[in-house]
Amino acid sequence: MPKMKSKSGAKKRFSFTASGKVRAGQAGKRHGMIKRTNKQIRNKRGTTILSDADARIVKKFLPYG
Repeated sequence: MPKMKSKSGAKKRFSFTASGKVRAGQAGKRHGMIKRTNKQIRNKRGTTILSDADARIVKKFLPYG
């Protein structure tokens, strides 16, 4: 059986923690900062852990993640 291919877009956007959870960048920080509160901007720094439902979808795209 040949190896399954990972989706290239998913490789660039998601990574896995040591315990197997999916890490992703925070959404909502590309533009329109003027309408966001300072608290929102602060809390959206860095990365976040995806919920189990979202992580299940991502794991389909990254079979060896």
